[in-house]
Amino acid sequence: MMMTPSTSHVRTTLLAAMSAAVACVASAQTDSTTPAVDAQPAGDAQTATISVRSNLVVVPALVKTKSGDIVFTLGKDDFQLTDNGIPQKLRLEEDTGGEPLALVIVVETGSDGAEKLHQYGQLGALLDNVIGAVPRKVAVVGFDSAPTVEQPFTPSLNAVNITLGSLQPGDQKAAIYDALSFAVEMLRKQPTSYRRAILLFSETLDHGSHTSLVDTLHAVADTNTTIYTVSFNSTKAELKHGGAISSSHDPGPAHGCFAHDDTIAPAMQPTRSQQNFDCFAQLIPPLRLAKMAAIALGNSMRRNVPETVSKLTGGEYYSFNNEKSMQRALLTIANHVPNRYVLSFRPSSPTTGFHTIQLTLPDHVNLRVEARNGYWIDDPNGAPEVTPSDTPDLPKNAAPVPPQ
Repeated sequence: MMMTPSTSHVRTTLLAAMSAAVACVASAQTDSTTPAVDAQPAGDAQTATISVRSNLVVVPALVKTKSGDIVFTLGKDDFQLTDNGIPQKLRLEEDTGGEPLALVIVVETGSDGAEKLHQYGQLGALLDNVIGAVPRKVAVVGFDSAPTVEQPFTPSLNAVNITLGSLQPGDQKAAIYDALSFAVEMLRKQPTSYRRAILLFSETLDHGSHTSLVDTLHAVADTNTTIYTVSFNSTKAELKHGGAISSSHDPGPAHGCFAHDDTIAPAMQPTRSQQNFDCFAQLIPPLRLAKMAAIALGNSMRRNVPETVSKLTGGEYYSFNNEKSMQRALLTIANHVPNRYVLSFRPSSPTTGFHTIQLTLPDHVNLRVEARNGYWIDDPNGAPEVTPSDTPDLPKNAAPVPPQ
């Protein structure tokens, strides 16, 4: 495969940056001063799973101009972050590359995914470019009505390529929730020194899962796993432009945050769901924001699972309809990851439940920032949490109700 200079650079630097970015989804990253794992025999220490809550949240961020050009010249003080509406003290990580990576490639083999399987057999050289030359453990999971380990964790990309080229069509289901939860659990068992990521190839809607929407959201939002998704439309759904919630990155259009902004290039325009969520963050009091965000998150999952989980975890979402568009999506991800800022903060109010994050650039109104938009904190005592199922669905395109 012939590589341009930028692609060649990605080959040597991508995974170091990707390893930094995959920390973005966790409230489960542990303080050095706090016991981090369950008591286990010494020989099992490296595969122990994280069992205590940490107050460190890592937020990778990609900054672009309104025309889509990447900007990588900003400093810590250019960013401002709120957690459930409360400003937080940020830190910019300067040296986060070089860590090994545990990656699960999750592929839909059932339903409409069966027709796409022939396209994955040619990903060998591209995966080699994406993953790079740092220590890695890669697994392949196929799913239809249930997930199956097609290739256990291995450092061999040749074994992964062979597996991807030999996947067989499954049944008529696409249990995306089950597959994501399954992959997250696989990653929980990997060495704690490894960063964790999922690369999902699937349609946009779940049908056939036993795992609930809420449990799936919980699984992906409270672990240190970043999810990158390359997806095709579900033929059984009437999909429009609604999708995942995302953080707002500038003051909004001149005629209000719900108006169309003509200064933004068409490819950079936010979806209606994204714009609604951004306006909620500006207009709703902090105590109501987390609950409204949880509702919006649940509604978004029902419309587009891959887009929602990628935005929630700080990854990226792309759609494809043929092999060339799929390859372009992967190369775009490969070029974006090394140019992400890696920010972190310790929540000043680490309350139980879903937390919504808003990352902005107050002094750079012509720039846009893409970052994870939330995380989940468990109650160690098992008390009930605010979840998307606790309240009715939010009407599509609805404006927030003014506070009383």
